[in-house]
Formats: sequence, structure tokens, C-alpha cells
Amino acid sequence: MKGRIHARHLRTLSLVALLPCCGGSDGFPVESGSVEAASSALRNHNALNPNALNPNALNPNALNPNALAPNRLEGSSLAPTAFSAITDPGELGAMSRQLLQYIVSCALSPSQSLRFSWRDELDEPHDEVYWGHLGLAPGWSDEPLSASRRQWVSACVASRANRAGVSVMISSRGTHQALRYPDRSEVASFPREEGAFWGDLFTSAPRFYACYNESNAERSRDHSRDCATGLPDPEGGVRECPNIHIVGSCDLVCGPLHAASGYRPSCTNDRGESSSAVITTFLP
Repeated sequence: MKGRIHARHLRTLSLVALLPCCGGSDGFPVESGSVEAASSALRNHNALNPNALNPNALNPNALNPNALAPNRLEGSSLAPTAFSAITDPGELGAMSRQLLQYIVSCALSPSQSLRFSWRDELDEPHDEVYWGHLGLAPGWSDEPLSASRRQWVSACVASRANRAGVSVMISSRGTHQALRYPDRSEVASFPREEGAFWGDLFTSAPRFYACYNESNAERSRDHSRDCATGLPDPEGGVRECPNIHIVGSCDLVCGPLHAASGYRPSCTNDRGESSSAVITTFLP
């Protein structure tokens, strides 16, 4: 089974509860909640505004984990700052909802959803339902988001950023059990490594990192995907996507690609900090 995610403007909140838990062999502690391995190597459309990756640019402290869901991801756990951000009828509210929709899609499994309501500037009600897809942190519906799952969700969200706002199909792979086993048809259809993403959305100063496959850089840009490669500027450098710092070639900062599945097992940022919660993206 493969999933396709379309970028949408986001809105609402209440959680549908899930299946029994599954164990993880990704090097991180097992957590409760379902993990639907059939979602393994995600094919998804993505068009997240990278400006949304900085919650403080939207509403101070609105989307940190303590405000978003100190105990579990459900409507009753939202702090007033978070609820205010996602129910704002203006442009910043739309961006907050878009970010939340991507967070839910990355974190929860297809059997889970988050529901909430908001009113626009004409006082018209909007009932939102954000469905999960990848299942990188399905236990968030029942318990606080762990540090390791926070990193996986962050990497997933960063990998879906698109400066151009264009919806592009990608294949996402990683050591996480939900990303580890792409089928042969997907590997054949998405053979070109774009790059890799990692970081932490849920810190007071969100940090995201990316690296690129140099031989595929121009193809990435041709596909309106440049957050891993950057856009060349007239001075000979590259212009990064907002909030995503490019640290260089993946061959220099990451472990070698897994022979069968194609993911990078770990990458190191320019501070010398290594992470194994890395999502490697592929293009047709």
C-alpha cells in the first residue's frame, strides 16, 4: 500500500484513537500506538511553505510540544497559544494550520486523525479533519511526544517543504520502520536521490538541516525542489530555503546509502552533531 499526500490549508481538532502498539526496530524505544508498515516508503505530494517551519514567526510558542500537546495530541491538550494560532482567520492562521496538517500527516498513522473547528473573518465555521499517514509517532495520541519521535516528525516535515509552493511527488526513506521497506516499483520509479533532511521543529529555536546529492542537484531544481540543494545566486553561492540550513553533500556529511532501500543511516550537521532520525528523499 502506498500513500499520497496533497498539501492543503489546515484547520481543526479532536483525536480518533488507534490500534494496538507495534514494536520498532529503528534503534529507538518502542512506543504505544499503531505503526502501519504498509506505508513504508512514502510517496507523497508536498508543498509546505518553509516559512512555516519557524513557529515563532507565526505565533510565539504556539506550536512547541508543550503548547501543542503536553500529554498527548488531542484537542483538549492544546494550550491557548496553540489553539489561537490554528484558529486565527488570517494568513498566519492559514500557515499555522498548514504546518499542523503536515505534522499530523507525518506523526500519525492512516487510522488516526485530528479534528478541530475555526471561524473565518466572515464568522463562517470550518470543520477540519487532518488524517495521519506515515505513522512516525502514532503513540503521540496517548502519551507525550518522545525526543526521538520528535526528531522523526521534524525530519518528515522539513522534507516536505517547498519554496515554490509547488506540489511535487517524492519518495521518502529512512531507518524508521515506517520508511524502511520501499517496494521494487517505487525504487524503480524514484531512482534519483535528492538529498536528506533532519533537525528539530520543537525547540525554542527550530533547527533544520539538509544535504544534497550533487549529481542530481539540477534535476531537483528542475522539479521545483531546492530546499536540499539551494538556489544559485548571482554571487556564486546558493540561497537556502527559510529555516533549513544546507550543510553540503550527503556523501560528505552522512553515512553511505543503504544498498537495498537507499536511505542515509545518519547525518552530521555543521556543529558536529549526528542524527539517525534522517529522511532521505528521492525523485523520478
